[in-house]
Amino acid sequence: MRIVLNILWLVLAGLWLAIGYVIAALICVIGIITIPFAIAALRIAAHTLWPFGSTVVRDPTAGAPSMIANVLWVIFCGWWLALAHIVAGIALCLTIIGIPLGLACFKLVRVAFWPFGSEIVSVEEAEAMGLAPTLRF
Repeated sequence: MRIVLNILWLVLAGLWLAIGYVIAALICVIGIITIPFAIAALRIAAHTLWPFGSTVVRDPTAGAPSMIANVLWVIFCGWWLALAHIVAGIALCLTIIGIPLGLACFKLVRVAFWPFGSEIVSVEEAEAMGLAPTLRF
């Protein structure tokens, strides 16, 4: 079932949302100091292309630097990426077949808005680590 959902997701929303993250990464590469943001954007873009079967877990070692990075991320990229997920989620929920995809899109809003201090891992890996996933697909 994950493969079917991922293929539908890729065609209907994933490719376009991933392109948004790549554009954000290109913008972040322009400033040398924002290269870590570009890396985070590309990491989320890969997750956005194929989200079902992976999850986002909180990193317990994340501290003040990740919070500062998140605030800067929101200012430069996070708000419009989160808005893109909200718009795509609403559009997907307009059809019956798109409702599960729209719900997944809404779950990605938090990662788009506040990515630092989180890790993207497979569902099986999160369960093996004994971590409770914050976003499960």
